[in-house]
Order: sequence, then C-alpha cells, then structure tokens
Amino acid sequence: MSSPADRRYTKEHEWVRADGDIGTVGITDYAQDQLGDIVYVDLPSPGTQLKQFDKLGEIESVKAVSDLYSPVSGEVMEVNQEIMDRPELVNQTPYDEGWLVRVRLANPAELDNLLTAKQYDELIAQAQEP
Repeated sequence: MSSPADRRYTKEHEWVRADGDIGTVGITDYAQDQLGDIVYVDLPSPGTQLKQFDKLGEIESVKAVSDLYSPVSGEVMEVNQEIMDRPELVNQTPYDEGWLVRVRLANPAELDNLLTAKQYDELIAQAQEP
C-alpha cells in the first residue's frame, strides 16, 4: 500500500497533513500494523505546545506501549475524541478517522524536514527487506 502523497512523514512513522496553518497528525498504516490491536491512546490537551520530533504522547496496543512524536512544532488545537473512546479506529482508518491531533503550525517550513510519501515508502521497503 502506498502512503498518501498529500502528507509528510517522520522516520518514526507519524504523518502530518497541512491545510493552511493547521496540521492534522496521525500514525501510518505501517505503524498501526506493526503495533497490532490498539487499545489506548494518551494525547496532549488542547493548548499544549509541541516541538518538532519531541514526544507528543503514547499509543498502547496489546503488544506494547510506544511513544508518539510530533512531526511539527505548534499548539495543539484539537484532540480526536473519537479515538479516545474507540482507539481501534487508528487500526481501521489511520489516514482518515484515526487521526490523533490537530496542531496550529508554528513554522510551516518544518514540513521540509519530513519525508515525502515516496521517501517514506522507500524507508518501509528497506525495513521489510530480509
């Protein structure tokens, strides 16, 4: 499965889709597949200031607890309340209803520090080589 081309990616498997100065953040299909069944997500409250590549929360699956990292700097504007009640949405639709937070971008130029969909897909392909 190719990663959506309308977003940028981290090497830690988070994505951000920018719409003006708002970035929607989530985890990739590869990440949710590696985690397995997601049972809990711990996310920052609206108003929290994030720094690019710093920890933004945790995601817990039946296999493990993993840190989540912010692909951009900015202020958390909204948390996806739907996944707080139904974390399995992250497994089912990681690029749509399974988004995590919306952030007001502090510096849109930071998007250039992230991978394109093609670069991210190449990273995944290398990780899956024997």
